[in-house]
Amino acid sequence: MSQYELVIFDWDGTLMDSTRDITRAIQAASADLGLAVPDEERASWVIGLSLQQALEHAVPDLTERDRKQFLERYRYHYLMRDSELKLFDGVTEMLESLVGRGVMLAVATGKSRVGLDRAFKASGIERYFASSRCADETFGKPHPGMLLELMDELCVAPEKVVMIGDTSHDLNMAANACVHGLGVTYGAHSEQELRRHPHQAILSGTDTVHQWLVQRV
Repeated sequence: MSQYELVIFDWDGTLMDSTRDITRAIQAASADLGLAVPDEERASWVIGLSLQQALEHAVPDLTERDRKQFLERYRYHYLMRDSELKLFDGVTEMLESLVGRGVMLAVATGKSRVGLDRAFKASGIERYFASSRCADETFGKPHPGMLLELMDELCVAPEKVVMIGDTSHDLNMAANACVHGLGVTYGAHSEQELRRHPHQAILSGTDTVHQWLVQRV
């Protein structure tokens, strides 16, 4: 079995239960501007991508002229629910356990730095992570840039790294960076979708993720 030294987590839909809120905010902002409202599958598929990539897929009729107003409405609807967002059950215990075993942890997310810092503050788990990368700091998923930068910063070889996420974007980013990918089914993408992409395993809950990792660190 691989002995991982660095475990990199996606944020939304992997550590934080925010998939539904992001989806609803995209839909509500679209309605506010009189645009075609994407269905739940289309809106949730873009979670994890950079903002530009997400808007191109979820709201293809959005013009550059209306982009600023759309983002204002998206942030309004998302932040209305922001204080209610919670970590998935078992996340804090899993992170505590891994750090206690000497494993380095990091985050690679499609969120902006402002958004991740706000989520760190609200959740209280920033202390567990050696580093993090956001989509507005480097290349967005599935480009390997975030993972390559984290491995370089933390001096860990690809064969000692696993990337964990709830979307095909996460699994493809892992493959592009030549690291292992682990999919979780409780976020944005279905198990069927995840299984179409390179993976070590597809797991159904934080407890099973925790058990899987403990056997490999």
